[in-house]
Amino acid sequence: MSKNKDLLGCKRGIVRFSYQGKVRYGLVSGGRLRLYQGSPFSGGVPGKESAPLNEVRLLAPCRPSKVVAVGLNYKAHAKEVNKALPAEPMIFMKPSTSVIGPGEKIVRPAISERVDHESELGVVIGRSCRLVSPEQAPEYILGYTCLNDVTARDLQARDGQYTRAKGFDTFCPLGPVIALDLDPRRVQVKAVVNGETRQDTNTSDMIFDVYQLVSFISQVMTLNPGDVIATGTPSGITPLQAGDVVAIEIQGVGVLSNPVV
Repeated sequence: MSKNKDLLGCKRGIVRFSYQGKVRYGLVSGGRLRLYQGSPFSGGVPGKESAPLNEVRLLAPCRPSKVVAVGLNYKAHAKEVNKALPAEPMIFMKPSTSVIGPGEKIVRPAISERVDHESELGVVIGRSCRLVSPEQAPEYILGYTCLNDVTARDLQARDGQYTRAKGFDTFCPLGPVIALDLDPRRVQVKAVVNGETRQDTNTSDMIFDVYQLVSFISQVMTLNPGDVIATGTPSGITPLQAGDVVAIEIQGVGVLSNPVV
């Protein structure tokens, strides 16, 4: 089934899913799904109980209290939009209500004439994080996921700030898994629309790497377990139309696919 295919890139990771009327966390490794006793964000651990991976419905892999996003964090994207490289990360927020999971519908708001995909590596925080250094940052990261920072581009230009353009319900697909044991500094990030590759860049093109971002944001606000950092999008952003299927593919993580309506 597609659930298995979407997880093929991940050697070991955590999923959140619905099975037999319950929402659970599980550890995926070697094609096997072991159920967590409790939550990985509150000290839970995988138990002996398992479930068939092809019979569960994957959900967004975490329920963040906030999604902290980074604008203009790839050199090629800065060149694409004709902007100078920033001296420090530019951060903004996406509400938790914008989060959806694999296969759920991205809804284009009637007020917007241009809605774009933005493929991004998502960083999932594992424990409370405040005032940490870049060297300490890895200790606070649980893992990594695919993220689509869907954006109403015309509203972004009209407003001059990002809250409305990036805050609509369904504008933050996450999933399908929180990949563990991943080096985030050199992985390929893609956006594929209707089978056509639109974005395809390596995270080595980032202006500020993942650990610098975690440290920078933690100087401003406390990051809670389950919070997500959207690390910026590479060049190649394009509009989405109703009827499209957009897939975010990240090396070592998997594929996050969502239809557009």
